[in-house]
Amino acid sequence: MTSPREQDRYPPIGMLLREWRSARRMSQLDMALECGMSARHLGFVETGKANASREAVGRFADALAISLRERNALLLAAGYAPVYEERELTTSELERMRDAVGLILRHQNPYPAFVLNRHFDVLDANESAVRINRFVMQGRESGHRNLLHQIFDPDDFRPAIANWHEVASGFLRRLHDHLAATPGDARGQELLAELSRYPDVPQEWRFRPVNQEIKPVLTLDFHSPAGTLRFFETITTFAAPFDVTLDELRIDCAFPADALTASTCAALAADELPAP
Repeated sequence: MTSPREQDRYPPIGMLLREWRSARRMSQLDMALECGMSARHLGFVETGKANASREAVGRFADALAISLRERNALLLAAGYAPVYEERELTTSELERMRDAVGLILRHQNPYPAFVLNRHFDVLDANESAVRINRFVMQGRESGHRNLLHQIFDPDDFRPAIANWHEVASGFLRRLHDHLAATPGDARGQELLAELSRYPDVPQEWRFRPVNQEIKPVLTLDFHSPAGTLRFFETITTFAAPFDVTLDELRIDCAFPADALTASTCAALAADELPAP
């Protein structure tokens, strides 16, 4: 159990349950049925009239399908110690997982691959990502560690993105989806506000789109000295992780969407194109 002083640092469990239930568009009755308890008891927990057992907290987390970080927050709010550790990727306990990430990055060459966290910070990248970034940026280095800032900043990658409006709105939708799933993520909300302040960002992008037409695959099209390079992406995650860091890790692999892009990537890897 956490001490009363420690518990005071976290919002009441009832507040968190209401936030997540609203984000999932679940009624109190729907959630109670999912948890195998009465709506009356769930209502008492939400209003603070009843305490939740550790088992009940686990049922709430399962019903809400929340991440490991949010499960820890729910446990802390209920007065229990968190279950899932958040280790640095460099620790010895995650050595094999780190090796697996490195293997994916290397095997993705000559095409780009990035390792991202839940806020789109770039944690690692393969050699091809560095080469292609420099190629489309005409030798300039990015001023941001965060992928979304790279996309939105007019002094960064933004001028190199041929279909910027589609790409920016597509990535912002991913951020909105994340915030809908984790409504208490203060850093995510702050990131959304930062992106909204860049020039020529439509004000309606501050809100989650409703009934927006979504293409089957979003391509990222870049201006380059070799012509327009077009990529599509896949995202790799760890299956059933029990560590917060691994749960939030995303390996973003880009693949060529046409023959020109494939041949340009191969030529850059073989040093057959002049450096910008």
